Amino acid sequence: MKALCWNGVKDLKVEKVDDPKILNERDAIVKVTMSSVCGSDLHLINGFVPSMQAGDILGHEFIGEIVEVGPEVRQLAVGDRVVVVSIIGCGECEYCKDELWSLCDNSNPNGILQKKVFQYPTAGIFGYSHLFGGYAGSHAEYIRVPFADHGAFKIPDDIPDEKAVFVSDGVPTGYMAAEMADIKPGDVVAVWGAGGVGQMAIQAAYHLGAERVIAIDSVDYRLAAAATHSKAEVINYRDADVLDVLKESTGGRGPDCCIDAVGMEANSTGIEHYYDRTKQFLKLETDRPAVLRQAIAACRKGGTVSVVGVYAGFADKIPLGLFLNKGLTMRGGQMHGQRYVPLLFELIREGRIDPAFMLTHPTPLRDGPKAYELFNGRTDGCMRAVIMPQQATEHIAGAPSLINIVDKENAVGLPVCE
Repeated sequence: MKALCWNGVKDLKVEKVDDPKILNERDAIVKVTMSSVCGSDLHLINGFVPSMQAGDILGHEFIGEIVEVGPEVRQLAVGDRVVVVSIIGCGECEYCKDELWSLCDNSNPNGILQKKVFQYPTAGIFGYSHLFGGYAGSHAEYIRVPFADHGAFKIPDDIPDEKAVFVSDGVPTGYMAAEMADIKPGDVVAVWGAGGVGQMAIQAAYHLGAERVIAIDSVDYRLAAAATHSKAEVINYRDADVLDVLKESTGGRGPDCCIDAVGMEANSTGIEHYYDRTKQFLKLETDRPAVLRQAIAACRKGGTVSVVGVYAGFADKIPLGLFLNKGLTMRGGQMHGQRYVPLLFELIREGRIDPAFMLTHPTPLRDGPKAYELFNGRTDGCMRAVIMPQQATEHIAGAPSLINIVDKENAVGLPVCE
């Protein structure tokens, strides 16, 4: 079969690889029909996650059709249209039974390697380095799905592919970000990052009762999408002092909840930006924590900071004095997707969450490297490129421009992208 493989920093190639096979009686083989790029993939492509090896197949957000099942698979059958959660859980350890799926004790065969970095092993993840199990990813014609009964979910007939594909990762990550923020009716929520996860965090925040949600980013079309599709107020951090605007727009109080949907490759302005870039380049810190610093500084006293942006290891200049003396709560984690899939299908069916607008660039597998160039470069209005291994689309379809359709009346008192 053909697959999109990592061969080095910013070096992706479509290669011919071996077809996946049933290796365990609880495995399934899925013919991939849609596989989305994801912001966390960029940490792999840009060289910030260790343990990648040449030939590793990328991709972890996908849907497809079951074409083969192991003898112990009970809930799935050949022909089922399924969404597969990017996190792999065994379903039987203490963590999986408590629905803390990303903390699974048994799904990462390289747990001993991971313990050297994180002190404890966590779950395996499709297509996300050997630190997270070395599993082949979904940017391929077929994929092996371990523990299939616990990771693959039948897609309801009335949920179209362009919505279902993001239930694999982006939608549950955004929902969990909002859930961890402990949002109460009437709260003001600030979300750093208006990519796919940030958009879903915004929509989930409104569903959980937020009165106002403010999105912070610097990319015009992402801010436009946040304003038009997710109904957020927006701040372009290159045009305004984020902390000053947040404080002013909340009567000096600060947001009740702050969500970091950016993580280790955060950009900022001024000397902070060059400080983090230099230290990361010199390997004196692994992560650029500008967003985490801002979230702690901006959050109101007694508020909550929720972190779903991926961090790999160590960062400095974290304002722990502010965190302690303001009495903040911080929660974070890789998403526990299996916990949310049935609920998310219902919210999509009801129109409370709608991720379909994120599919801006459907593309054939052979153009996978180009899709990542657009996504990594934040060009051509690319919210998410979705690879379709079974289709021979002739070109990457560009998205209609969102830049000029910002609802400025909804961006109350806040600077918006021009």
